[in-house]
Amino acid sequence: MRIWAIALLLGVSIPISVAQQPEFEVATLKLSPPPSGDAIAINLGTLRNGTLTLANVTLVECIQYAYSVVNGDLIDGPDWIKSRAIRFDIVAKTSPETSQDNTRLMLRNLLSDRLKLTLHTEKKDMSFLGLGIAKNGPKLKPPNPTGDRGPQVAGRILHPDMSMAMLTMLLSRFERQTIVDMTGLKGTFTVDLQWVPDFLRERSLQSGPPPSLNGQPIDSSGPSIYTALQEQLGLRLESRKGPVDVLVVDHAEKIPLDN
Repeated sequence: MRIWAIALLLGVSIPISVAQQPEFEVATLKLSPPPSGDAIAINLGTLRNGTLTLANVTLVECIQYAYSVVNGDLIDGPDWIKSRAIRFDIVAKTSPETSQDNTRLMLRNLLSDRLKLTLHTEKKDMSFLGLGIAKNGPKLKPPNPTGDRGPQVAGRILHPDMSMAMLTMLLSRFERQTIVDMTGLKGTFTVDLQWVPDFLRERSLQSGPPPSLNGQPIDSSGPSIYTALQEQLGLRLESRKGPVDVLVVDHAEKIPLDN
């Protein structure tokens, strides 16, 4: 880890496998088959009982999961890495006791081995939303690792053991904006957050049936993400502009190597 961290700070391109030793017990990384219809079922990354699955994902989406990058806008490289024309399926197995952080390290190593991925970081000036602590302080509860995990969808996040990095990633994905964690909060927390995403609120103003989420009708009078974060978690979102760390892909193969 130390070699990789120093190299990224210096902006040096290195093969990921040099720094990442953990490997999956067994793993497949292959090109996704052509879709059978107009719709594509995309799995951006699920980890259950030691099995990591990604389906119909672009290389950028693979990198997002492997490096906990909150938004594809924070990854640069050749145009094809974001193209749906080149998609990958990944199924990789490890011990059920393996932490998510170590699983991400294993995915980095897999991308290096099978796609010869190398990258570096550099600063880029851009607009983003900063996730910080509200005026009266955070209202986050301690983690409860044995608690039930609820939904993690646009409009509802319920998790008994979540880091600020993971919360930021989910919010960025659901709100379709670049959000950067600026809370400075370490460790994990119990997160229970409910809000009405802007795109669902706008849909409720249009003619036709009322919007729904996972089959449940949406109350468009509910709080925005800004209000919900402040009232429910003691956090806030602020518009900012400045230098942000961006991962830059120096090289990657379009066709996975057989291993």
